[in-house]
Amino acid sequence: MEDSRGNEEDNYLSDRDSFDGLDNYESDLHLRPSKGSSCKIITKESLLAAQREYLRRVMDLLSLREHHARTLLIYYRWNMEKLFAVLVEKGEAYLFAEAGLTVAGNRDRDPQHPPTVMCNICMEDVPSAEVTKMDCGHSFCNNCWTGHFVVKINEGQSKRIRCMAHKCNAICDESIVRNLVSKMHPDLAEKFDRILLESYIEDNKMVKWCPSTPHCGNAIRVEEDEFCEVQCSCGLQFCFSCLAEAHSPCSCLMWELWTKKCLDETASVKWITVHTKPCPQCHKAVEKNGGCNLVRCICGQRFCWLCGGATGRDHTYTHITGHSCGRYEKDREKKTELAKRYLYRFMHYHSRYKAHMDSFIRESKLVGTLKKMVVNLEKKGSTIREFSWVRNGLYRLLRSRRVLCYSYPFAFMMFGDDLFKDEMTKEEREIKQHLFEDQQQQFEAYVEKLSSFMYEPFDQVAEDKAIQMRMQIINLSVITDNLCRKMYECIEKDLLGSLQFGIHNIAPYHSKGIEKATKLSVCRNPNVTNTHKHQLTNCHTNVATESDRSSHSGSSDKRDCSSRKRARKGKLAVA
Repeated sequence: MEDSRGNEEDNYLSDRDSFDGLDNYESDLHLRPSKGSSCKIITKESLLAAQREYLRRVMDLLSLREHHARTLLIYYRWNMEKLFAVLVEKGEAYLFAEAGLTVAGNRDRDPQHPPTVMCNICMEDVPSAEVTKMDCGHSFCNNCWTGHFVVKINEGQSKRIRCMAHKCNAICDESIVRNLVSKMHPDLAEKFDRILLESYIEDNKMVKWCPSTPHCGNAIRVEEDEFCEVQCSCGLQFCFSCLAEAHSPCSCLMWELWTKKCLDETASVKWITVHTKPCPQCHKAVEKNGGCNLVRCICGQRFCWLCGGATGRDHTYTHITGHSCGRYEKDREKKTELAKRYLYRFMHYHSRYKAHMDSFIRESKLVGTLKKMVVNLEKKGSTIREFSWVRNGLYRLLRSRRVLCYSYPFAFMMFGDDLFKDEMTKEEREIKQHLFEDQQQQFEAYVEKLSSFMYEPFDQVAEDKAIQMRMQIINLSVITDNLCRKMYECIEKDLLGSLQFGIHNIAPYHSKGIEKATKLSVCRNPNVTNTHKHQLTNCHTNVATESDRSSHSGSSDKRDCSSRKRARKGKLAVA
């Protein structure tokens, strides 16, 4: 059995990358990029601005300094909705305490210091100028603080370095960490800053690195739903949830199991299956190197080569004492029949999956042929002046072919015993399978019709025939789009929607294809803060604004801006 991915990755083309030769014939209706993409590309240059966009919101809302806002956001994994919900439901004090945040405000920091202070860590008297006090009130010598910070950074705890005092959960001020560490270990200070900066991506479920290899250096941020498929500016299309190749209508778990199943059918695994038997004790693969049917594993267990059953020592070349596997057993025949049925079922779906993937790769190469046909038609002085139908037809064919390709792994998992054995009765499974296969069969038929028309040489036929072919391609493009959407609706509502456990989410269907992420642009909307403060006051009367801390809101970041926020499902949404 071939690996399902085969040479797929070498020949992989995105839906849009296939039309480089037909750019002049882009349709205004189908292929124009959507206005205001909900997926944003975060580059190395815009990462700081993207992070400060979140920081500014928290700073304005709670009148905090930047490092306090970052401590909150890192603890709540940059989830603004969750942070705001905790603030409304349980109040500011609980919000700060959970995150280990102690806000000093304008508290007197003991302006009159004794000449020397004893450090409770190293138990030495040190000058007051070499002692640092955190917001929590604990003070130790700079050498002890520096050693503590270095250890935590090397241990990978840069994002939340706690105070050294016993049972103190306060998070240390990042500016103090940076200043003390940079004096003796500038490389570690840079590492500390980098980890804090990349926390916006590493800890944020709505932001992920592009999985391209070699890495393009971009991260993608989605605004609404993490179960989606996106296209990076490097051209890679991938599932945002699992970072695998775009695989809808398969769920991430379905695709993971399918790829594992395909890999299990490789040549090496098949050779092991044919030429070895598992030891009944340690389960290692044992290869027979003699004529005797009583074999011995390296673990010392003896077993029968014919049936795999554990045996004793006494035997001849034809008989093992106390053991007989020549007797016909009906149960064993049933198990063999089930194994064959499972293999044939897998081969049925895999062969169709592979066939449609091969068709997708071949049809991706049609762009050159179609471009020549368009040029020839123009040279002939055809009355057909607009050729967006050629581009739209090829795009719809490739988009539909990919969906059809991945619908077979979906069917294998949906109607097999791997995932939903306990979710559906046999009768329910048959009904759902017939419903899906009817949709799939109808969709497949129109995809093949569209494919045949795209291969027709419309530049070599009469004018009226070319016009007729143009109408056929336009109509088939619309029909395949509608049938593809109906199949997705069937999957989401009739198949997955009726399950008890909603762990199988699939990326929604978009006629325009996988959404192409656009570069992040950060802009300031001054109305956002007032809106959130007004919403906060109405929802919870016990939330304090603590205006006495507003003077510490940080002047260096006032030029940075926060983008528009949207209310989604009654919560605070991150734009």
